[in-house]
Amino acid sequence: MGTDEIDVNQDAIRLGFPRPWFENEHPRQEIALGGYFIDLYEVTQDEYRRFTLATGHPAPSHWINGQYKTGKGNHPVRYVDWYDANDYCQWAGKHLPTEEEWEKAARGADGRRYPWGDQFDLERAHLAPGADIRINTAPAGTYKEGLSPYGVADMIGNVWEWTESWYLPYPESPYRDKDFGMKYRVVKGLSFHSLGHYQEGGYEQVLKVTARAATRSYDPPTERLEDLGFRCVKRGD
Repeated sequence: MGTDEIDVNQDAIRLGFPRPWFENEHPRQEIALGGYFIDLYEVTQDEYRRFTLATGHPAPSHWINGQYKTGKGNHPVRYVDWYDANDYCQWAGKHLPTEEEWEKAARGADGRRYPWGDQFDLERAHLAPGADIRINTAPAGTYKEGLSPYGVADMIGNVWEWTESWYLPYPESPYRDKDFGMKYRVVKGLSFHSLGHYQEGGYEQVLKVTARAATRSYDPPTERLEDLGFRCVKRGD
């Protein structure tokens, strides 16, 4: 889990980021986890609608009269905050994955850089290929060549995914972030959103770094975004 990579040339700073890449992922570590099952796909709109009908839980705000847009039932649900996602997982008899569980499911026991291997391949994940190219969600499981070693789909791309974990430093990490603490939840996996405008060649560089399975981002647990969803895990006894 994590990485020991260093942004030697301060490329992130040069491209306008507030801190060097990789620092909040230090140090690379080996963690032994208990057995668990993880959903092969992000929770879809159709699955989430069954939850709202069964429980009376409010539907996502962009649904009309409690119904998602026709033909989008197999797309990942969006505009759900951490509490919505947690409620769904509990209703399903599951949990949100911890950051550790999510990352193992994405990287495999060999700690690969991306779910499919160590080389970036834009064709294996649902990602915006450029700053001015707007795309939307894809049906869950569309990118068969992007499966993780465990056969899990869309660990990179489509939507960011909530985890159970607070945004905290890794054990023995020298890095300090003002945002560490029990106020933000870790999200993983990048999304279909464009990553912004950069100088020539910068977009591809940013995409390769951000699409790594070790990348950590975070949001307030009350945040509802158009590119943020989730999947669940069921832990062994």
